[in-house]
Parts: sequence; structure tokens; C-alpha cells
Amino acid sequence: MFCAILRQETKASLVLVEPGAFAFLDTRPLFKGHVLVVPPLHVETLPDLPEEAIGPLFSAAKRVARALEQALGADGTFVAMNNRISQSVPHLHVHVVPRRKGDGLRGFFWPRTKYAGDAERDDYARKIAAAL
Repeated sequence: MFCAILRQETKASLVLVEPGAFAFLDTRPLFKGHVLVVPPLHVETLPDLPEEAIGPLFSAAKRVARALEQALGADGTFVAMNNRISQSVPHLHVHVVPRRKGDGLRGFFWPRTKYAGDAERDDYARKIAAAL
């Protein structure tokens, strides 16, 4: 699924495209503005990622985290990844989720939300991309 996004065969709300990382909005976000940062090569887990790809991937995740605060007025971010267990797509991805004090996110109970439609999702993508 993510490889199809990287090949631009599947539509996604992109916020970052560069040689070392792609970032796009999660279609089932924890909170609106939830971004997935992925390496441009297909690897399933973090241990599979070549050493030279670690820096570019996490540099992108760091910049996305900063952009969520700036673009969306988030108080902070939640940054995480799963390796196999609870990994819904077998392609390494870093979740960068905007957080607000009192937003209700507790531990690992993650309620999902929805965008009103493609236009709202794309608007969030544009705001975050502009902050990058």
C-alpha cells in the first residue's frame, strides 16, 4: 500500500517528498493532522532499514513534528512506530500525531477520527507542508 503511494499509483495527501523520506496524512488519523513518515525504499521494520537511511527518515520525522505544532497549533506531538506487532501496513512508518493538552489520548487506547472528506484532508496536508 505505501509503495503504491511512493510510486504515485495511489492518491495520498502528501506533506513531504524528498530523497530520504515521504510524509503523508494517515487516512485513519488519531487526530486530524496525523502524519506517516516512510522511507522511500520498501523495508518492513526498523531493524531492516539500512544505516544510511536512518538519519534522513528521522530528520524528516523531527521536522514534521515541529511543523505540526506550527501549522496546527498543537501543544506537542506523539511520535511512534510499531515493528510487526500492531503494524497494520508491513512497511516501516513513523507516526507523528499532533497532541493537545486534554485531548483524551491515554496510553495505547487510540480512538480514530475521520476527515470530512478529501478536501479537508488535503487542506491539513497543505498547512503542514507549508510549515516544513
